[in-house]
Amino acid sequence: MTIDSEDLVNSILASLTKIEYIKPEDIPNIDLYMDQVTTFMDNRLRSMTRNPGDDKVLTKTMINNYAKNDLLPSPEKKKYSKEHMLLLIFIYYYKNILSIGDIQTLFAPITQKFFKAESGYKLEDIYNEVFSMEKEEIEQLKQNVKEKFKRAESTFDTAPEEDREFLKKFSFICLLSFDVYVKKLLIEKLVDDMRDKNGVEGKDIKKEKKDREKEK
Repeated sequence: MTIDSEDLVNSILASLTKIEYIKPEDIPNIDLYMDQVTTFMDNRLRSMTRNPGDDKVLTKTMINNYAKNDLLPSPEKKKYSKEHMLLLIFIYYYKNILSIGDIQTLFAPITQKFFKAESGYKLEDIYNEVFSMEKEEIEQLKQNVKEKFKRAESTFDTAPEEDREFLKKFSFICLLSFDVYVKKLLIEKLVDDMRDKNGVEGKDIKKEKKDREKEK
């Protein structure tokens, strides 16, 4: 690949170092109305969207749908607590890789056991534990991407010169995509196992089953 391609990859890797998760202490300790929730999320997460000038992080419709589908406990008097915010951050990261039903399965035990827990382990403890792994994970991810880039550079050396750069970039995208595919498959299998063991089924999963039964 050309120097321009390598510069682009290095620029993306450098931006990963700057990623910071939203710390619980950054979240207001007062309950927020919907407009305040969307504004806060937009301010903190917009820079990492594909098109920061146009993309919405979370909309009112999205949040209402999450509550309707049991991903998010209903707000109290139209206000969202700090724990609501923590769940919304989790949902934001998961919604691009998992279905609504899978997210329901994953978070049902979390909300049932730890949302508004009066003592013992709380939702904020889970949030802190998970995101504390972020820094080490980013370094490993950067190294993995560099290795894939080098592998892609070694491909298609015998291809026509005018097509070589495109094919090498295509090879790099394929390597990254396969990695995402395998990890997504693994996540889905783990969620399915969780569903089988806990008997947790989201509304959309139950509806799909009923629809299938009607078709028989």
